[in-house]
Amino acid sequence: MSVYEKVQLLQLNDFGEAEDADGRQFRVEVKQGEESANVIFSHQAQVTYQFSATNKCEFCRVGRMAIVLSLNNVAVKMKFNSEKDTESFHRLLTQVKSGALSNGSSAMGEKGSGDVVKVGGGGALDDNVFDQRTEQSSAVQYFQFYGYLSQQQNMMQDFIRTSTYQRAMLNNLPDFHNKVVIDVGAGSGILSFFAVQAGARKVYAIEASSIAEQCADLVRSNNLSGKITVIPGKVEEVEIPEMADVLISEPMGYMLFNERMLESYLHAKKFLRPNGKLFPTQGDLFIAPFTDECLYQEQFSKSHFWYQPNFYGVDLSALRDTAIAEYFRQPIVDTFDYQILMSLPLKHQTNFALSSETDLHNISIPLNFVATQTGQVHGLAFWFDVAFIGSKQTVWLSTAPTEALTHWYQVRCLLKCPIFVKEGETLSGKVNLVANSKQSYDVDLVLRNNSTNFESSNFLDLKNPLFRYTGQPPQPPPGAQSQTQSPTENFWGNLAQTVGSSGSNGNLAAQNGFAIGQNAVYGGCVTQVGHQQRSNSGLSSNAAMSVGGTGGVRVAATQGITSGVASMSVNTRAMASQPFQSTSSSGLQFDVMQFAHGSSQQPFFPPQPTVSPQPMSIFQNSH
Repeated sequence: MSVYEKVQLLQLNDFGEAEDADGRQFRVEVKQGEESANVIFSHQAQVTYQFSATNKCEFCRVGRMAIVLSLNNVAVKMKFNSEKDTESFHRLLTQVKSGALSNGSSAMGEKGSGDVVKVGGGGALDDNVFDQRTEQSSAVQYFQFYGYLSQQQNMMQDFIRTSTYQRAMLNNLPDFHNKVVIDVGAGSGILSFFAVQAGARKVYAIEASSIAEQCADLVRSNNLSGKITVIPGKVEEVEIPEMADVLISEPMGYMLFNERMLESYLHAKKFLRPNGKLFPTQGDLFIAPFTDECLYQEQFSKSHFWYQPNFYGVDLSALRDTAIAEYFRQPIVDTFDYQILMSLPLKHQTNFALSSETDLHNISIPLNFVATQTGQVHGLAFWFDVAFIGSKQTVWLSTAPTEALTHWYQVRCLLKCPIFVKEGETLSGKVNLVANSKQSYDVDLVLRNNSTNFESSNFLDLKNPLFRYTGQPPQPPPGAQSQTQSPTENFWGNLAQTVGSSGSNGNLAAQNGFAIGQNAVYGGCVTQVGHQQRSNSGLSSNAAMSVGGTGGVRVAATQGITSGVASMSVNTRAMASQPFQSTSSSGLQFDVMQFAHGSSQQPFFPPQPTVSPQPMSIFQNSH
């Protein structure tokens, strides 16, 4: 039973205006049954009103401390004494609405495991560290965002993310067989389903956003109500009827720590048995200096707009310095070629089993790099790996620029002024990540060339990144290709050697082959994560063009696909780096081979209808 003191009750008219206000302050008691909650209003120990809330009740929160309900075509407003009581009563109605009180999915587990749900008036809510550390406006926006199915789909379609989580559980069956599992921030519940696949006896899926209702729908439709219990609410305020053997979650944000969900994950350890497992188990943040003159100038040039002395008769130049500072405060979320890195990366490791929430409030990382090349350092690049350390196998999920692309991408933080460094010189400094109430971090970085004592710094807002990813594969830095002769001579020299004495028809075939090769290379598109990549060039593996003569050219184009995230990496230069082979048949034969996950050579897919390239969708959040 839940109790709320000093609650006011108002009746509303058809326009939502207060029509009849009862000036008394009520004590409200909520008694939960199998499929409904009985709400009793009493004044001076006398029952005055009561109603039964079922999954058909309509309600909404109004402001910070009021809830409007529609009861038998009558609308009433309940005004609570505190924001905490308002949240707990709203959460209780959400449980009723989503059916989380029935079919073995009540907040206290299966039938017979308890009939008291601690959601108000004390206990966990009095120590709700989430509310203490988070601005309400940020929390509302955050949970609203993750309440959208489209955002859940964006994460679920990240093939690397989803497949790695499933593989980590299925490869460690002893850790899940007949065990109790808590899914922290369950979202759609996909990880809860994986835990059941791995043999879990019971899974408690905790989710604070409205997606909890759809999660419960999936549980019921998959006939797993006896296995999975959906608990609406924050992990900091809910109660679990039994201790867990395993915690699972996907709490990582950009630069590993953004959104501060890792703190909620660590908070959930209060429900974990001694020596219980955490999936993921540890997170490694990697940092390396990078060079990218194009990115630096791109950000700097944005401020030129504010340098105009006569914009519709207004001088904007007074704001130019402010604009530069704002643009450089934005971390850049995209991907890049690893060759822009100026040294080996360093690692900052967080062991989730040993760390506490407060360890993540102020993260200080000393920097020490040895330059592996000479050039300008424009900033620091960040990415992370997480490990699922099971009893049988350790599985890694990586967001490194050398690995398949995920929806976390990589993050780069620019310095205000580039630092010139020579190969072998050392760079030192520090990165401070200071948690803020916007569920993010302020990033303070300082870097110094120890040989010249030149120092540069910047202060960035991780809550407001620039999403720069375009869907195109990252290009290597200019001049990164080391060749003894020019790329033009290299390409045409190989082509000339192949054609040799084939005659005019052979030359025509070579020219046609080159043109078709270009179409095949650039005609493909990068598709969304989790989908098979297919070429849209309209050419098949058996495509042959009759051009006469016997000296046709066989052009091989290799399509690079890594771990399910499509990455078109072939261009004419790559084609030219491989010897062309003459065929004995007349005409031109075009073959495209696919190499995926180290598999053997496979034939190209059949021709597909031409469509516009669609880059992997990117949403302005960290998951």
